Amino acid sequence: MDLCILQVDRDDIVKNKKTNAARILDSLHIDYSIMEYEVDLEDLSAIHVAANSGQDIKTVFKTLVCRGDKNGVLMACIPGDGTLDLKALAAVSGNKRVELVPLKEVLGLTGYVRGGCSPLGAKKNYPVYLDESSGKYEHISISAGKRGEQIILAPGDLVQAVNAIVAKLIR
Repeated sequence: MDLCILQVDRDDIVKNKKTNAARILDSLHIDYSIMEYEVDLEDLSAIHVAANSGQDIKTVFKTLVCRGDKNGVLMACIPGDGTLDLKALAAVSGNKRVELVPLKEVLGLTGYVRGGCSPLGAKKNYPVYLDESSGKYEHISISAGKRGEQIILAPGDLVQAVNAIVAKLIR
């Protein structure tokens, strides 16, 4: 019996391990880096991510999945220590009212689990709203689409990648 040896390029392995979010950035030729951190299933907060990865909490952006009464599902990316202003999001998104989607619906809508929800690469291209505070920083981090990985990129590049609308979204 002949033995077949398959040679695999290490870059191919790395590409196959990339998340959808990273692959989208690659396809758009957008520079980014991946930062890994230790996951604590008891604390999936952005504050924990910032503490575990040595980042400023104001540059770690969490993605919240919301539903407007007129325009349906949308995503809001806000600083990890911020509180989403639902009225501001409703106004900028053309809704009268916006509410957070119940956690049990997030996976079905986006394909992402809590603690790993990215504005990039969801099941559908939902509108993305990015808090204006992102513009204060050279780089921000967002979920890479799985727990334990953050994508670090320029805020303008995120805007470009998802056609985000930048607005004041936090109280």
